[in-house]
Amino acid sequence: MRITIVAGARPNFMKIAPIIAVIERKKKVEGLDINFRLIHTGQHYDKKMSGDFFIQLGIPEPNFNLEAGGGSQSEQTAAIMIRFEKELQENPADLVLVVGDVTSTMACAIVAQKLHVKVAHVEAGIRSGDWSMPEEINRLVTDSITNYFFTTSEVANANLRSSGIENERIFFVGNTMIDTLISQRANFIKPEIWDRLGLTKENYIVMTLHRPANVDEEDNLKNLMREILDSSQNLDLIFPIHPRTAKILAGLGISDPRLHIIEPLGYLEFNYLVERAKAVITDSGGITEETSFMGIPCITLRDNTERPETITLGTNELIGTDPKAIKKAMNKLFSNEWKKGKEIPLWDGKTSERIVDALIKLFKNEN
Repeated sequence: MRITIVAGARPNFMKIAPIIAVIERKKKVEGLDINFRLIHTGQHYDKKMSGDFFIQLGIPEPNFNLEAGGGSQSEQTAAIMIRFEKELQENPADLVLVVGDVTSTMACAIVAQKLHVKVAHVEAGIRSGDWSMPEEINRLVTDSITNYFFTTSEVANANLRSSGIENERIFFVGNTMIDTLISQRANFIKPEIWDRLGLTKENYIVMTLHRPANVDEEDNLKNLMREILDSSQNLDLIFPIHPRTAKILAGLGISDPRLHIIEPLGYLEFNYLVERAKAVITDSGGITEETSFMGIPCITLRDNTERPETITLGTNELIGTDPKAIKKAMNKLFSNEWKKGKEIPLWDGKTSERIVDALIKLFKNEN
């Protein structure tokens, strides 16, 4: 069985790492005839946003890098499709495996189907209902042309069924990001800022912001930052900043001795901070999954989420994008009234095993 695995941006790397580890183990230990070719589309090309993840998570060097970073969404999509088509023609596969909801996910799924190669989508079926998000368009397009759907929740299963997908093509397997979190938790690395600031457990808050609704409008971002600073009592705010946010924030003149804006961190350093934080303030979907698993309060500055299980079962709460909502959430946090969260089904570290077993079974049945 020949599988082409696609990774394009930071969120993808945590999702492919455990799948690759299972494939390599089954091939070596069980002697299974299964081979993969790893393609990095280059959608994220900053070292901290891409390269460090391959090293830290033990992902092998990609067989090929499409180097399709930069440009607008349309330019990226076109570049990925043109270069991936040539790659797949020169290196045929039985299956293309895409993960998540980035531009690379959609672009490579389209190319594969046009070349009559079956597609498996890991993290299929999640929906925010917000078509202003590029990721939502990527999800809808990818799932409309996918052959095999690997899902993280029963909500995702229901979303797929409601769109006409047959049950036999839906595989409820769990969350590969949690596989990575479980396998790497003992390897978390204390970042330099920990000792420099004298941080201790629960005496700081971690922040990440990058979505247009929060950072593109200068006055809104300024108000968000001021409300967070004013309502965070005397805790330090650690803000590994996304390049997109850094450009906008630089011109706002916001400074405070408790606000520590730092470069993006590697996976192991970032989660070292998250695991010990009082809380996380974010607009990232993936981080809400990690905080829910680790039991860390998560305040999400969004009006919707494609991961409702992090709210119904996890530690995540949506508060919207209005800066005035921050104070109420922070008061709840500091009053020790934040929900504790519960166990989320199949987020057990064995998702990748279930995915690979299903793919092997499918391939045998079709041959």
